[in-house]
Amino acid sequence: MNEIRNSNNASVSNSTPPLGVGGRSGGIVIINYGAGNIQSLKFAFKRLGVDAVLSHDAEEIRNADRVIFPGVGEAGSAMAKLKDTGLDQVIPTLTQPVLGICLGMQLMCNSSTEGNTKGLGIFDVDVIRFPLNPKEGIKVPQIGWNQITDLKSELFKGIPEASFMYLVHSFYAPQCSEAIAFTEYGRKYASALQKNNFYGVQFHPEKSAKVGEQILKNFLSI
Repeated sequence: MNEIRNSNNASVSNSTPPLGVGGRSGGIVIINYGAGNIQSLKFAFKRLGVDAVLSHDAEEIRNADRVIFPGVGEAGSAMAKLKDTGLDQVIPTLTQPVLGICLGMQLMCNSSTEGNTKGLGIFDVDVIRFPLNPKEGIKVPQIGWNQITDLKSELFKGIPEASFMYLVHSFYAPQCSEAIAFTEYGRKYASALQKNNFYGVQFHPEKSAKVGEQILKNFLSI
């Protein structure tokens, strides 16, 4: 197995594991519902030698080995688009590994104060907005690199504590029992969540250099 070195000088795997979950042969599906940064994710998997499929077809998503649920923009508008496709009923019933990214993770929570949006209720936490606090030097949205700590779960196998990831967001999931990583930005919040086969990350692994690439590789191994 080849190795590469990440920005924290830790070795990360340079091999991509074979797919195959529960007898499925549908590969990786990125949910395409009109509110996700789908092309950058598709390119990220292509760099790993995986040809991810973009789809909003419920059957194709159900038959996938693994599912990526991306999201950018405003929570209420994104949830409306999800409902238009009927995928708000499909996603919570999936049994293969599912990874929500950025707004995708937030929509998997109970609710968001952004647009008073009811979420999918997969993660038992309510998403809230960062308070404006110029005295602390906290700008909203948070844009740029920040550290992830207290790492748990196989999603972070081989990822060093305090690795830097790229984030762009104004709303966040508070600390909760389903948190598997935390970030500090004026307060400590949950930057990754897990419940059973569902995973969520607030950061963008596809924009987070070699560490983010390793997290995507780890997801392919789950």
